[in-house]
Amino acid sequence: MCRQSIMQEEITTLAKQVCERIVKDIITGTIAQGQKLNEPELARIHGISRGPLREAMSRLESMRLIIRTPNVGARVVKLSYQELLEIYQIRESLEGLAAKLAAQAMSSAEKSNLRLLLNSHRKHILDTQGQSYFQQEGDVDFHYCIVHGSKNKRLIDMLAGDLYQLVRMYRYQFSVSSNRPQQALKEHDQICSAIEEGDGELAEWLMKRHINNARKNIMQRMQTQSTTQDGNNP
Repeated sequence: MCRQSIMQEEITTLAKQVCERIVKDIITGTIAQGQKLNEPELARIHGISRGPLREAMSRLESMRLIIRTPNVGARVVKLSYQELLEIYQIRESLEGLAAKLAAQAMSSAEKSNLRLLLNSHRKHILDTQGQSYFQQEGDVDFHYCIVHGSKNKRLIDMLAGDLYQLVRMYRYQFSVSSNRPQQALKEHDQICSAIEEGDGELAEWLMKRHINNARKNIMQRMQTQSTTQDGNNP
């Protein structure tokens, strides 16, 4: 392998690592919605040069977590009612289809692993006394596993690619309520059972209902936060 190829591979690896750290900070709100990103400061914090940082910023933009404006710079997206509605309408239809396909396409081993994953989520909710159900990304995310279980590449590209991190941002920042973790787990359990039984029609209906319930919960949380902020303004 030539020196240039090795250098590019190192830049890509660094960019991926830094991107993952910034993604976590954006999703959890450590970097606030609408916040302007200081690229020299980010390079300093993460101990990298501008090359890997530029690549990391491009990745964040493709995930729709930041908006870059020429001669202005980059800013974290600001979550909105309209975007929430549009994203969850897409999720309701496409994840419903993914659940239907997964019921037929997932192997017995994959279905068993999905059940084991759900059991680990149940333990987490018990450990946090029902106050938290934040799923890590990738293979430990219930929805992500079902999307991949559909074996439909187009669905996977859309739901586990383009929209995935933005959806996680909404889920993390607005889906916490006193009874939602237990209710979400119950709904996940019903979806998992339908998939285990190979009942695609039921899995699709349950997933659509689940995402619709999540949308209503998040919209209620957004309205509550907006009202609170307005009340605090002089």
